[in-house]
Amino acid sequence: MSLVRSAATVGGTTMVSRVLGFIRDMMVAAVLGTGPVADAFFVAFRFPNMFRSIFAEGAFNSAFVPLFSKHLEGDGEAAARRFAEDALALLLSALLVMTILAMIFMPWIISGFAPGFSDDPGKQEMAVKFTRIAFPYLLFISLTALQAGILNSVGRFFPGAAAPVMLNITLILAILFLVPVLDNPGLALSWGVMAAGIVQFLWLTISCWRAGYVLRLRRPRLTPDMRKLVRLGVPGIISGGIMQINLTVGTIIASLQAGAVSWLYYADRIYQLPLAVIGIAIGVVLLPDLSRRLRADDEAGAHWAQNRALEVSMLLTVPAAVALMVIPHAIIQVLFERGAFQPSDTQNASLALLVYAAGLPAFVLNKVFSPGFFAREDTMTPLRYAAISVAVNIVASITLFQFYAFAGIAAGTTIAAWVNAALLGTTLARRGGFVPDTQVVKRLPLILVASAAMGACLWYGALYAAPWFEGTFLESVAALAALIAGGLIAYAGLAQATGAVSVATLRRSFMRK
Repeated sequence: MSLVRSAATVGGTTMVSRVLGFIRDMMVAAVLGTGPVADAFFVAFRFPNMFRSIFAEGAFNSAFVPLFSKHLEGDGEAAARRFAEDALALLLSALLVMTILAMIFMPWIISGFAPGFSDDPGKQEMAVKFTRIAFPYLLFISLTALQAGILNSVGRFFPGAAAPVMLNITLILAILFLVPVLDNPGLALSWGVMAAGIVQFLWLTISCWRAGYVLRLRRPRLTPDMRKLVRLGVPGIISGGIMQINLTVGTIIASLQAGAVSWLYYADRIYQLPLAVIGIAIGVVLLPDLSRRLRADDEAGAHWAQNRALEVSMLLTVPAAVALMVIPHAIIQVLFERGAFQPSDTQNASLALLVYAAGLPAFVLNKVFSPGFFAREDTMTPLRYAAISVAVNIVASITLFQFYAFAGIAAGTTIAAWVNAALLGTTLARRGGFVPDTQVVKRLPLILVASAAMGACLWYGALYAAPWFEGTFLESVAALAALIAGGLIAYAGLAQATGAVSVATLRRSFMRK
């Protein structure tokens, strides 16, 4: 399957998941709002998610997939399965130890993770309780990440991309059926998070069984392969989860301002949609594709894949970033402003969204450039740049928080993302891992022009649609949908007119393997 077609499969499935995620978040906003229960739950939810991205997805996307692909291409399916079983045993044992320790030391962990909660004993207690319930989600979703890595390596991208759909469906069911019977809605949602981890694990287990990869549980052993996995995975744990590290720094600082954790969370949920549909989809598909091409000594094919990944990702990401910067208030208002979510919350969350959106292309570029290092079994370079990015984020967030409160936290995250993207891109190009071709050099400026023109169309369209945003739920959603559809149509026409995109070229990229 071609790189672009595979990315479309992952991106399309992710889009379904994100739509369900928005429905889930609208329901969460209605039952939680932005009060102490909401802050406590979002910390509980983000905590295992942070470790999932850093400990599981980061490590296995950077280390496991290239090594598994190497065994599959060079030694055959049996050797690859044995390698996966050893990795499963190692991962499971580490996760069990981590989960037990986290359960024991959770009060102290929460004090460090959200120091602002210590001023409110009730919020602190809720955060500890919610996080203890939700934390086993990490165990199951990490095993799910390993299974998804296996399936991605053999060209089956749909099951892993569909796993988050199970998370959203489970949480929606928890809101519908568990929230009404428990006194605390945050408690109901925390149980829903843990249940979602089990559901996703079972979904990937069945998918692996259908693909012929039933993994047996072995005794953990530090074989040479496992030592190499650890050696490559430890840097990948940090570099692959750099965005989560930066968001966590933001959460710690945001806990010092009432409501800030929630405002940043809702803004994060919006800009995560294009990031997941475009950036993560490209990264998930590009890593095994580059690994396969490099194993076959197809350097030209690797350069072609890297260029097309950059071109397609920016073709979709830049207009998305412009749209989020132009109409953030309308988006937040229509999606979340109801129930316990007040107009003042809309104002604050939309400001955070605008600032985050400025960094969206950088977040996607990190996903595009990182596989170029990981596929060459270089995880140390991204690690060094991740450390620099984290330092930039901490300094910028703390400094800007003093002047701009929660908006300064979003700005620190955005600045750090651009620093990381610049370091990764320039280094990969200097080493010859990325050589921009004529098509990319020509089209990137045209994408910027078409996106800016589309932004102007959205601005004027939002002014005319503003009264409809104040109407009923269906009227406001219909108005926002019409505005977004108009922006998409305008961008498609402008991109074609300026030469930013060629339908014929896209069709060839879609078909080329």
